[in-house]
Amino acid sequence: MKKNHEKNNQVNQDNQHDLAPANDTVYGVHAVTDSLMENLGNKLYIQDDIRGKNIDKLKELASEKKVGISFLSKDKLKEMSDGGVHQGFVLKTSAYAYKELSDLLAITQELDNPLLIIIDGLTDPHNLGSILRTADATGVSGIIIPKHRSVGVTPVVVKTSTGAVNHMPIARVTNLSQTLDKLKDAGFWIFGTDMDGTPHHKWQTQGKLALIIGAEGAGITPNIKKQVDEMITIPMVGHVQSLNAGVAAGILMYEWARNFK
Repeated sequence: MKKNHEKNNQVNQDNQHDLAPANDTVYGVHAVTDSLMENLGNKLYIQDDIRGKNIDKLKELASEKKVGISFLSKDKLKEMSDGGVHQGFVLKTSAYAYKELSDLLAITQELDNPLLIIIDGLTDPHNLGSILRTADATGVSGIIIPKHRSVGVTPVVVKTSTGAVNHMPIARVTNLSQTLDKLKDAGFWIFGTDMDGTPHHKWQTQGKLALIIGAEGAGITPNIKKQVDEMITIPMVGHVQSLNAGVAAGILMYEWARNFK
């Protein structure tokens, strides 16, 4: 059996130029370090009054990667990071280059039990970052997001993912419905998340799978729901009726991964 995490190592080796983070900017120690390690940095900006071991490590890494360094005020870095928690470090990068659906299909072609995560209508960048982080941890083969009415890869996504965005192939598609048809033609079973469905612990996870994560509250859009082969639900015994999209996705990704350990 070929392990699902092998595909990401190959992607990193063959397509490093496709892995640049979003919107030309990443910030925070972990996101900046990971981007520098992946040779994605163009210019590193450091808070001019910061002290500590992180500054020496990042200066040394930037020098090793031949990335220029400038020192700016805390307020200027806050402006560059749109008010995000930059921890004293902002890195200018190339704009994110999304994969094509064909790239993800090529990655999954020879895997025994690949899982693709499909985002439908999710607009919170923190949720997408959380999903990317868990997807990388569990060996998911890739993420598919629509170009419209869903969040893309942003600096907040990069920071929240703690660098996972640089290791997880992400395809951005124009028509999600047509994408599902192509996945079915390639042998994928399409699953969705819903209040009513098969309990997640009874989910049959063998074969090629694609799991749709809908927006919080609204869920999966009606036209997309019609193309789902089976709905999966996470039973809850408390007072709340739904989970954060990132949390729900994480539970289901670990349920899938658990069956192959």
